[in-house]
Amino acid sequence: MKITNDLAELLKRTRLDPEEIAERFRFLDWQEEDAKRLSAAAQRMAPAQQAFVDHLYRHLEQFATPSALLRMPEVTARLKQSQIEYYQRLWAGPYDDDYVNGRLRIGVIHQKVGLELKWYLGGYRLYLDDMLSSLFDDDRSITLYSSLLKAVFFDISLAIDTYSAAQHKALEDSEARFARALRGANDGLWDWHVDQDRLYVSERWASMLGLSRDSIGETSASWFSRIHPDDLPDFHQAIDAHLKGQTPSFHHEYRIRQHDSSYIWVLVRGVADATTPGQLRMAGSQSDISAYKGAEQRLKHTARHDSLTGLANRMRFDEQLQSALLRQGKNGTREAALLFIDLDRFKLINDSLGHRAGDHVLVEVAKRLNGCLRPGDQLFRFGGDEFIVLLDDLACSSDAEHVAQRLLDSLRQPLHLDNRTLVVSASIGITPLQDEGTTLDTLQAADLALYRAKAAGKAQFARYTEGLQIVAQHHLELESSLGQALQNDEFELHYQPICRIDQDHVHLTGVEALLRWRRGERLISPLEFIPALEESGEIIHVGEWVLRQACRQTRAWQLTGQGGLRCSVNISSRQLQQADFVPRLIDILQDSGLPPSSLILEITESLLMHDNAETLSCLNELASLGVQLALDDFGTGYSSLGYLKRFPLHILKVDKSFIGGTPDDSELSTISRAIIGLGRSLGMEVVAEGVESDAQLDFVVGEGCHYAQGYWFSRPRPAANLQQLFSGEDCFEGLWCLLPDAQQTPIYDPAATEAEQ
Repeated sequence: MKITNDLAELLKRTRLDPEEIAERFRFLDWQEEDAKRLSAAAQRMAPAQQAFVDHLYRHLEQFATPSALLRMPEVTARLKQSQIEYYQRLWAGPYDDDYVNGRLRIGVIHQKVGLELKWYLGGYRLYLDDMLSSLFDDDRSITLYSSLLKAVFFDISLAIDTYSAAQHKALEDSEARFARALRGANDGLWDWHVDQDRLYVSERWASMLGLSRDSIGETSASWFSRIHPDDLPDFHQAIDAHLKGQTPSFHHEYRIRQHDSSYIWVLVRGVADATTPGQLRMAGSQSDISAYKGAEQRLKHTARHDSLTGLANRMRFDEQLQSALLRQGKNGTREAALLFIDLDRFKLINDSLGHRAGDHVLVEVAKRLNGCLRPGDQLFRFGGDEFIVLLDDLACSSDAEHVAQRLLDSLRQPLHLDNRTLVVSASIGITPLQDEGTTLDTLQAADLALYRAKAAGKAQFARYTEGLQIVAQHHLELESSLGQALQNDEFELHYQPICRIDQDHVHLTGVEALLRWRRGERLISPLEFIPALEESGEIIHVGEWVLRQACRQTRAWQLTGQGGLRCSVNISSRQLQQADFVPRLIDILQDSGLPPSSLILEITESLLMHDNAETLSCLNELASLGVQLALDDFGTGYSSLGYLKRFPLHILKVDKSFIGGTPDDSELSTISRAIIGLGRSLGMEVVAEGVESDAQLDFVVGEGCHYAQGYWFSRPRPAANLQQLFSGEDCFEGLWCLLPDAQQTPIYDPAATEAEQ
């Protein structure tokens, strides 16, 4: 069906009507005798036709293109038969419309399968050559051959027409496809004769600007004058680069003015061509990319702004900070500073009211902060509840403090949220961008200052100083070394005696194991490294090591004569919150052989503040094992009598901050007296910490507190040194020697306590 349609189209294109065919016959001097002569010889030429076809196909096999079409034997056989029939028809005629259409059809088939015209014409030449031996034997043959040539070249003309018409149709089809593609791409076309400065633009090119093509001038000025002034230099530079051969094509984005004086973004593409001198031309297309540019700008804005508050984000801050630092490097530039703002206890809002309420608070905070800034100052949301203010053009460094104070004052104003009134505060770290001409790591410096403000009590600002950097480096070195301390066997335990005191008698009943860290020759204070262990979580591993070492050492002392000795070990909240803490403790006790009743675990009020079912269950399980529980530093934290009733506590320790003021400070004496009386009334044993003088010892004994520890008795000592007390080789630092029955009186004896009450 396709071949038939193509044939009809080709017949129409070649205009082979009866008049055209008759004219071609006349031009070839075709006579009726020609047809008769060929027809009369047709039968005689049949063997020669067959021989030629075989010769032709053997010859074609020597060439790659035609041989590729003859790979299948059945196809070759069919083609041979078709060709023999054709040559018979070539001699026998008749040369009517059916003959013409048949030849055109064959031409279409050859063109479709890719058989080039050269093979077609070459085949005819070979055919004529093979026919010579069968024709030229007399004059009569010559006239016959003349008639044959006429017929053959008539066929050749038909073949040429077929190929030509098919190629013209393919070209038109290609041009039509190109035109459809241009319409689909919605592009405008342009053609610029550079040497003569003549410009052609298509209707679509003009309509992008809301103009008609006729209203566009014929020179490049009508185009270039509409380009946005900010884009024109780069536009000319892109054209020049292409004309100089520096770029393979002209490809550029720019803004161009429409008829209403508004601008749209377009993308122009083109190439230059110079075939002859004075004929340099550039041609290409132009596309409206305004929608793409708008989306691109929105993406850029989104990438650099916080979706919740609308403030510039961390990426934008990095860009603006670099610009500010570059300005600082120029002479005459005024000072600049950075404020690092962190909301105080913001997590409590999220935890109690939910994240949606937290988001509302952040939006309101952003508005308040923004309202406190000067023109030119920039506010960024750094992440979470952190904000940054970049202050530029400061007259002096104190201006940054004035801005910071305004921010704090604004935040202190009550914030109303869903029938609730909240008070939000923040801590602020302040740092200059340069310190005495030296550029700082501003974020690090501001963060150090912020940490200082937090540590000082929050709701205030602090300035960066070089000392903060030194302290931070020291902490970093400390923490780095601390992480390897356990592995490097740098920890050791010191033990401080806990004594039962009666009138004129002191009995050593227990010890408190205290962790020490020895770095080289230096013994580092627990106040320096215990918080770092807590923060890093390493306290879990170190705490287990302390328990294991303390239990083994205490059991060793028991086996060498101190049978009633008990050991107190401080336990952190992180340890107690471990799900496997109790099973691990049981393993330690079994491994060391220490009876559970000989172990006292000291916990703080801050741990009891996590008043939950898991904490209570763990403490009850420990008490059921026989392990005793002591509440350490009572009165220094968020004291609650509810702790004493709710949790299975056995011992109450009065903090040394109270004992240290007795008996001279009446208020501290009253507090100490109340705590001792409270513990005794609840059936708990009370231990006074920090006893350092005779007067303090007399006070606690007089108040009925019969257990104490402190420097009056002994400083914390290594295990080997403490052994001298057990053997009687040494005395207490208060010059009281151990009584022989020291090990017989436990630190906590319910019967003795009841008798004392």
